[in-house]
Amino acid sequence: MPRTVTVGLDGSPESRAAADWAAREAKLRGLPLKLVNVWEPVPEPIAQAPLLGPETHQHWSEQIPREAAEELRAAHPEVDVLIEQVTGRPAEVLTDFAKDAEPLVLGSRGLSGVGGFMVGSVGLAVVAHAERPVVLVRAEGGTSGTDSTVPASRPVVLGLDTRAPDDTLIGFAFEAAVLRGASLRVVHGWNEPPYIAYGLPPDLELNAQLGAEEAVAVSEVLRPWRQKFPTVDVVEDSRSGKAANHLVDASAEASLVVVGRRIRRSPLGAHIGPVTHAVLHHATVPVAVVPHD
Repeated sequence: MPRTVTVGLDGSPESRAAADWAAREAKLRGLPLKLVNVWEPVPEPIAQAPLLGPETHQHWSEQIPREAAEELRAAHPEVDVLIEQVTGRPAEVLTDFAKDAEPLVLGSRGLSGVGGFMVGSVGLAVVAHAERPVVLVRAEGGTSGTDSTVPASRPVVLGLDTRAPDDTLIGFAFEAAVLRGASLRVVHGWNEPPYIAYGLPPDLELNAQLGAEEAVAVSEVLRPWRQKFPTVDVVEDSRSGKAANHLVDASAEASLVVVGRRIRRSPLGAHIGPVTHAVLHHATVPVAVVPHD
């Protein structure tokens, strides 16, 4: 099946922000944009109520995606905009659509005064189960503005774990930087020895040595990628402290933050991971979550 940039559209400001961002991404990638509108059936007694009858169903299942498609075609005439309407549970349907998406884009509400996301249950479920990249785009809480128009020329930020680097994650970030003509800032966090737990003062010399070793590890991981993508300006940012905090700070000057999620196919369910979870809720720009083995 041909690849598309796919966005979940429900008519909310969050999904409209996601659709606008997805249209720009489709233009960068030279791919069609697919608007997926999921109608979740309601129990029969509720469906018979006047406000939830056939006319309301028709409005949500036809008018909203049609109007959105018209607006996007007018704003992005070079992008082929498609519509697909599906009945089912949104999280399950969108997770299935992610299989053919490049990437799947969803909206999240921004929290005014907090500078982060409020990721709903559908978004979290899709991120936790999709095995293709998912991008969360926020709409500012309480305002009409969105972060969908963040300049693409700003750096792409990648969260890197040198102990378990993954080619899928790193490759996605480099390709995103190439598409945008942007630099790539690679953020790596490492922990100092727990001096306080042992009642010891910090060993500045040891910390400096550890910092140098961690910086070398970042350079070694990125060496083959620099050779593969020689036009990308790479900035290596290795520092002590929590990786999530550094990534959230870096998002203030980024166009996109790229983080990973390890795929866990177990009966106990999927997990997002603490760093990715924190970044999703507090980054100030779109966040791409790239699943990997």
